Amino acid sequence: MNLDWIQSEENSLIYIGDTLCSWCYGFAPELDKFIANHPELKLRMVQGGLRPFGTEMLHDMKDFLQSHYTEIEKRTGQSFDKQMFEKENFVLDTEPASRAVVVCRIMKPEKELEFFKAVQHAFYTQTKDINRLSTFEEIAEKLELDKEKFSELFNSEEAKYTTKTDFQLSSEMGVKGFPSVVLKINGKFYMISNGYREVADLEEVYQNVQQEVAK
Repeated sequence: MNLDWIQSEENSLIYIGDTLCSWCYGFAPELDKFIANHPELKLRMVQGGLRPFGTEMLHDMKDFLQSHYTEIEKRTGQSFDKQMFEKENFVLDTEPASRAVVVCRIMKPEKELEFFKAVQHAFYTQTKDINRLSTFEEIAEKLELDKEKFSELFNSEEAKYTTKTDFQLSSEMGVKGFPSVVLKINGKFYMISNGYREVADLEEVYQNVQQEVAK
């Protein structure tokens, strides 16, 4: 993965998240609003790696996650289909979904965020199995990505390595939670969100960053 953009690009909006991070799902509408407000910022995405190569069963986390999802629904308005907990032997491994987003980035980077949100929607509202390649192939087709090429890349060492590189970059950036949003302006990095924030809060922090840059 070419990470030259980290050093070379300015006016960057770096979004560090995970498709299976429920607060990232709740954050999606707020991020969309902020992006729409600031076309001067170039979006870059980093897959954070919430539970890569996880082995825990979803049903074993049912009590914790159900109350968690209810809180997110109340605060963000994003809905969850609780039928996901009825699936047996569902392993909560976030690496495949992260890799699928990375493959979209390789093929059509301008559709990366759209693909990211489509995976979230498939999991949280349609209870699709995000450990199956077929789930991602369906999304790829809807976004007019070549299905065969997508499948080939998904199983490639390039995609696996690039995904791990994203996880490493997230760690090296000091990200402790998702979603996180970092701005790069004039060679400096500013974290404007470490966790869920509404767009009004993002705007306030962004204005503070601009004032600091202008000094």
